Amino acid sequence: MTTTNENLVIPPIEDNIPLPKNAAEALPNISVDEEIKMRASTIKLISDINGETLEPTEEHIKEAEKYMQDIQNNPELRPDFDKYPNETMAYLAGMVAQTNVMLVKQYADYKLYVVNNLVKEVETAKSSRDRIAALSKLGDVDGVDAFKKKTEVMHVTKSGKELEEELKKAIEELKGKVIEGEVLENHDDQ
Repeated sequence: MTTTNENLVIPPIEDNIPLPKNAAEALPNISVDEEIKMRASTIKLISDINGETLEPTEEHIKEAEKYMQDIQNNPELRPDFDKYPNETMAYLAGMVAQTNVMLVKQYADYKLYVVNNLVKEVETAKSSRDRIAALSKLGDVDGVDAFKKKTEVMHVTKSGKELEEELKKAIEELKGKVIEGEVLENHDDQ
Protein backbone atom coordinates (compact mmCIF):
# COMPACT_ATOMS: atom_id res chain seq x y z
CA MET A 1 0.00 0.00 0.00
CA THR A 2 1.30 3.46 -0.89
CA THR A 3 1.60 5.94 1.97
CA THR A 4 0.95 9.61 1.24
CA ASN A 5 1.57 12.66 3.38
CA GLU A 6 0.51 15.87 1.63
CA ASN A 7 3.17 16.02 -1.16
CA LEU A 8 5.16 12.99 -0.04
CA VAL A 9 4.55 9.66 -1.77
CA ILE A 10 6.29 6.57 -0.40
CA PRO A 11 5.88 3.42 -2.47
CA PRO A 12 5.65 0.04 -0.75
CA ILE A 13 9.08 -1.54 -0.34
CA GLU A 14 9.35 -5.31 -0.21
CA ASP A 15 11.81 -6.98 2.11
CA ASN A 16 14.59 -9.40 1.14
CA ILE A 17 15.00 -8.24 -2.46
CA PRO A 18 18.71 -7.95 -3.33
CA LEU A 19 19.82 -4.68 -4.84
CA PRO A 20 22.63 -4.45 -7.41
CA LYS A 21 25.98 -3.18 -6.08
CA ASN A 22 26.14 -0.44 -8.72
CA ALA A 23 24.32 0.89 -11.78
CA ALA A 24 26.50 -1.09 -14.19
CA GLU A 25 25.53 -4.36 -12.50
CA ALA A 26 21.84 -3.45 -12.82
CA LEU A 27 22.05 -3.02 -16.59
CA PRO A 28 21.54 -6.02 -18.88
CA ASN A 29 24.30 -7.17 -21.23
CA ILE A 30 23.53 -5.74 -24.66
CA SER A 31 25.36 -5.54 -27.96
CA VAL A 32 27.11 -2.39 -29.13
CA ASP A 33 24.44 -1.90 -31.81
CA GLU A 34 21.66 -2.15 -29.23
CA GLU A 35 23.39 0.30 -26.91
CA ILE A 36 23.88 2.81 -29.73
CA LYS A 37 20.20 2.52 -30.72
CA MET A 38 19.00 2.93 -27.13
CA ARG A 39 21.26 5.92 -26.50
CA ALA A 40 20.17 7.54 -29.77
CA SER A 41 16.47 7.04 -29.07
CA THR A 42 16.93 8.53 -25.58
CA ILE A 43 18.86 11.48 -27.02
CA LYS A 44 16.12 12.01 -29.64
CA LEU A 45 13.35 11.81 -27.04
CA ILE A 46 15.04 14.34 -24.76
CA SER A 47 15.78 16.72 -27.63
CA ASP A 48 12.13 16.47 -28.78
CA ILE A 49 10.88 17.17 -25.24
CA ASN A 50 13.17 20.21 -24.98
CA GLY A 51 12.28 21.36 -28.49
CA GLU A 52 15.92 21.18 -29.59
CA THR A 53 17.18 20.01 -32.95
CA LEU A 54 20.16 17.72 -33.32
CA GLU A 55 22.36 18.81 -36.20
CA PRO A 56 25.75 17.14 -36.37
CA THR A 57 28.71 19.28 -37.42
CA GLU A 58 31.55 18.05 -39.66
CA GLU A 59 33.46 17.18 -36.49
CA HIS A 60 30.57 15.01 -35.20
CA ILE A 61 30.29 13.25 -38.56
CA LYS A 62 34.04 12.55 -38.70
CA GLU A 63 33.96 11.25 -35.13
CA ALA A 64 31.07 8.88 -35.95
CA GLU A 65 32.75 7.71 -39.16
CA LYS A 66 36.01 7.03 -37.29
CA TYR A 67 34.14 4.97 -34.73
CA MET A 68 32.42 2.96 -37.53
CA GLN A 69 35.83 2.21 -39.06
CA ASP A 70 37.18 1.18 -35.66
CA ILE A 71 34.25 -1.16 -34.99
CA GLN A 72 34.56 -2.71 -38.46
CA ASN A 73 38.26 -3.39 -37.81
CA ASN A 74 37.62 -4.68 -34.28
CA PRO A 75 34.03 -5.91 -33.66
CA GLU A 76 34.87 -6.52 -29.97
CA LEU A 77 35.54 -2.80 -29.42
CA ARG A 78 33.24 -1.29 -26.83
CA PRO A 79 34.04 2.40 -26.36
CA ASP A 80 32.89 4.70 -23.58
CA PHE A 81 29.88 6.25 -25.29
CA ASP A 82 29.55 8.86 -22.55
CA LYS A 83 32.45 10.81 -24.07
CA TYR A 84 30.61 11.31 -27.38
CA PRO A 85 28.35 14.33 -27.80
CA ASN A 86 24.64 13.73 -28.51
CA GLU A 87 24.99 14.78 -32.15
CA THR A 88 27.75 12.20 -32.73
CA MET A 89 25.66 9.45 -31.09
CA ALA A 90 22.59 10.32 -33.16
CA TYR A 91 24.62 10.33 -36.41
CA LEU A 92 26.35 7.09 -35.40
CA ALA A 93 22.99 5.40 -34.75
CA GLY A 94 21.84 6.41 -38.22
CA MET A 95 25.00 4.97 -39.75
CA VAL A 96 24.63 1.68 -37.85
CA ALA A 97 20.98 1.34 -38.86
CA GLN A 98 21.76 2.11 -42.50
CA THR A 99 24.68 -0.33 -42.60
CA ASN A 100 22.61 -3.16 -41.12
CA VAL A 101 19.80 -2.59 -43.60
CA MET A 102 22.21 -2.43 -46.54
CA LEU A 103 23.94 -5.66 -45.55
CA VAL A 104 20.68 -7.57 -45.13
CA LYS A 105 19.22 -6.21 -48.36
CA GLN A 106 22.41 -6.91 -50.31
CA TYR A 107 22.65 -10.44 -48.92
CA ALA A 108 19.05 -11.16 -49.92
CA ASP A 109 19.66 -9.68 -53.37
CA TYR A 110 22.80 -11.80 -53.90
CA LYS A 111 21.05 -14.94 -52.76
CA LEU A 112 18.12 -14.28 -55.09
CA TYR A 113 20.53 -13.60 -57.95
CA VAL A 114 22.38 -16.88 -57.31
CA VAL A 115 19.17 -18.93 -57.06
CA ASN A 116 17.68 -17.37 -60.21
CA ASN A 117 20.83 -17.98 -62.24
CA LEU A 118 21.17 -21.56 -61.02
CA VAL A 119 17.56 -22.24 -62.04
CA LYS A 120 18.29 -20.70 -65.44
CA GLU A 121 21.37 -22.93 -65.80
CA VAL A 122 19.32 -26.01 -64.91
CA GLU A 123 16.73 -25.14 -67.55
CA THR A 124 19.19 -24.25 -70.32
CA ALA A 125 21.98 -26.77 -69.70
CA LYS A 126 23.07 -28.63 -72.83
CA SER A 127 24.12 -31.81 -71.04
CA SER A 128 22.81 -33.80 -68.11
CA ARG A 129 26.20 -33.36 -66.44
CA ASP A 130 25.83 -29.55 -66.47
CA ARG A 131 22.19 -29.83 -65.33
CA ILE A 132 23.17 -32.07 -62.40
CA ALA A 133 26.02 -29.73 -61.41
CA ALA A 134 23.65 -26.74 -61.38
CA LEU A 135 21.00 -28.70 -59.47
CA SER A 136 23.63 -29.77 -56.95
CA LYS A 137 24.69 -26.16 -56.33
CA LEU A 138 21.04 -25.06 -56.13
CA GLY A 139 20.29 -27.79 -53.60
CA ASP A 140 23.13 -26.54 -51.38
CA VAL A 141 21.74 -22.99 -51.16
CA ASP A 142 20.64 -22.07 -47.64
CA GLY A 143 16.87 -22.30 -47.54
CA VAL A 144 16.70 -24.87 -50.34
CA ASP A 145 18.75 -27.46 -48.42
CA ALA A 146 17.78 -30.32 -50.73
CA PHE A 147 20.78 -32.40 -49.68
CA LYS A 148 20.91 -31.52 -46.02
CA LYS A 149 21.07 -34.59 -43.88
CA LYS A 150 18.64 -34.42 -40.99
CA THR A 151 19.29 -36.10 -37.72
CA GLU A 152 16.34 -36.54 -35.44
CA VAL A 153 16.85 -37.25 -31.79
CA MET A 154 13.93 -38.41 -29.72
CA HIS A 155 14.06 -38.03 -25.97
CA VAL A 156 11.79 -40.38 -24.07
CA THR A 157 11.33 -39.91 -20.37
CA LYS A 158 10.59 -43.10 -18.50
CA SER A 159 10.15 -43.86 -14.85
CA GLY A 160 12.67 -45.95 -12.94
CA LYS A 161 10.22 -48.84 -12.84
CA GLU A 162 9.77 -48.79 -16.64
CA LEU A 163 13.55 -48.73 -17.16
CA GLU A 164 14.00 -51.58 -14.71
CA GLU A 165 11.41 -53.71 -16.55
CA GLU A 166 13.04 -53.00 -19.94
CA LEU A 167 16.49 -53.89 -18.59
CA LYS A 168 15.21 -57.16 -17.07
CA LYS A 169 13.56 -58.05 -20.37
CA ALA A 170 16.74 -57.28 -22.34
CA ILE A 171 18.86 -59.35 -19.93
CA GLU A 172 16.49 -62.29 -20.19
CA GLU A 173 16.64 -62.11 -24.01
CA LEU A 174 20.44 -62.06 -23.89
CA LYS A 175 20.52 -64.99 -21.47
CA GLY A 176 18.31 -66.99 -23.80
CA LYS A 177 20.62 -66.32 -26.75
CA VAL A 178 23.74 -67.29 -24.83
CA ILE A 179 22.12 -70.44 -23.49
CA GLU A 180 20.84 -71.35 -26.95
CA GLY A 181 24.32 -70.83 -28.34
CA GLU A 182 25.83 -73.04 -25.67
CA VAL A 183 23.18 -75.68 -26.21
CA LEU A 184 23.80 -75.66 -29.94
CA GLU A 185 27.55 -75.97 -29.42
CA ASN A 186 27.10 -78.79 -26.93
CA HIS A 187 24.57 -80.44 -29.20
CA ASP A 188 27.00 -80.31 -32.13
CA ASP A 189 29.71 -81.97 -30.04
CA GLN A 190 27.60 -85.01 -29.36
